[in-house]
Amino acid sequence: MTAMASPLVRQAGCIAIAGRGVLIEGAPGTGKSSLALALIDRGAELVGDDGVLLAAEAGLLVARPHPRTRGLMEVRNLGLLPFPCRDEVPVALAIALDPQAPRYIEGPESLEIAGLPVPLVRIWPEPHPPALKVELALQHYGLHI
Repeated sequence: MTAMASPLVRQAGCIAIAGRGVLIEGAPGTGKSSLALALIDRGAELVGDDGVLLAAEAGLLVARPHPRTRGLMEVRNLGLLPFPCRDEVPVALAIALDPQAPRYIEGPESLEIAGLPVPLVRIWPEPHPPALKVELALQHYGLHI
């Protein structure tokens, strides 16, 4: 991918699953980092924790790690720990950890970032955010990039 111009900083986590980026958003304490950690344990790659750079490039929304926190993830009760980090990924899906998430959906919502639509799925932040639900949401509702 080409160099990024005028990136925006978004307070969100981002992981990559098979080359497709998933933004993880939610209020403080909803389990964004815990969800990312669970997905990494299932084979995902860290892009950024609690802050990513986003830019529209060639019709895709591209996420990159924030330079100040690149390769670091907050693991509750353990602190900031180093993790292997992917340099960039096209974003295919946004997940919002939301206690008001609907029980059923017929399709994803749409979230606009940097002028591009991104499918958005709201997931109830159970005590341990469900990594499997994120993988299923990406499979069924994520952009095929």
